[in-house]
Amino acid sequence: MTPSEVLAAWGPAAGLTARVSPFPPTGSLSERLSRNPYLMAPMAGVTDAAYRLMARAGGAGLAYSEMVSVAGIHYGGEKTWDLVCPRDGESELAVQLFGSKPEQFREAAARVQERLGRRLALIDVNMACPVPKVTRKGEGSALLDDPALAASIVRACKAEATVDVTCKIRRGRRAGEEVAPEFARAMEQAGASAIAVHGRTASQLYRGEADWGTVSRVARAVDVPVIGSGDVTDAATARRMLAETGAAAVMVARGSYGNPWLFAQARGISAASGTPSSRLSAFECHLRLLEATGAHMARARSLAGWYFRGLPHAAAWRERSMHCADLGDYLHVIEELRTLLAQSPGRRDR
Repeated sequence: MTPSEVLAAWGPAAGLTARVSPFPPTGSLSERLSRNPYLMAPMAGVTDAAYRLMARAGGAGLAYSEMVSVAGIHYGGEKTWDLVCPRDGESELAVQLFGSKPEQFREAAARVQERLGRRLALIDVNMACPVPKVTRKGEGSALLDDPALAASIVRACKAEATVDVTCKIRRGRRAGEEVAPEFARAMEQAGASAIAVHGRTASQLYRGEADWGTVSRVARAVDVPVIGSGDVTDAATARRMLAETGAAAVMVARGSYGNPWLFAQARGISAASGTPSSRLSAFECHLRLLEATGAHMARARSLAGWYFRGLPHAAAWRERSMHCADLGDYLHVIEELRTLLAQSPGRRDR
């Protein structure tokens, strides 16, 4: 089955839409974001096509690729293009690029635009990744220390792209440091159409709390839309970030783990989901999307942990899922869980 057919067949039982609503094709980026300001953030090793389709079917206004190396595009690796190209069922995709060489960004922007055509929603430049294997090469959040280079990267992408070019940044590199407002102004002057801001410093990695005040200060510092990110754990915090920070949109990352309904719930248009039954149905839909998109079924091991939260004896079922080898094995576990739930309604994980 194609991914579109999977969504049509298994999405509604999971409380998801049977097809993805497209990102608005016309209007300014600010106007387009305002129609649905809740976005699926890029996450390395997570936001593959199946994950993006689940988020979009759950109400996300737009989804981003995993971060894509411009050097990988330059040297012609087909595995890199697997990260870039949207699958059947994805009306469009925001592609996030990372690297440190403006000439490679220029080439990548041209080639991505050529390959995706009308299905390219925007190009985002990663200036936020805090992982040492990225930053030691001067990439990701290391660019916060070199605004001139970062600006030249934005200009290089703008020279080739006809879509909007945006940036994702962090509060700063080190604890107690905030460069985001000034840095965002420099990216705006270079031509960035929006700035996504994660409220942690790079040195925090993903620990501690995100400072939403940083998002507010960036929103006051620039005229382009600001997209808030950090500690958006559920629909209520997504709405609160939008209301409290002055952001035009919100990126949801880890809060979407096992919760594709968050996006529609944030907009107030979704019935209560996330029940044990809907969690199992969503897990099944996600598994079938992995198969339909050609992803390795090993990715389902993480998914099982997320979707099984709150289910009876969740830890034991997570351990059981670690030994599943293919789709049939996972579906068998789901059927056993459904039988258990039917026999003991209302029980929780112990």
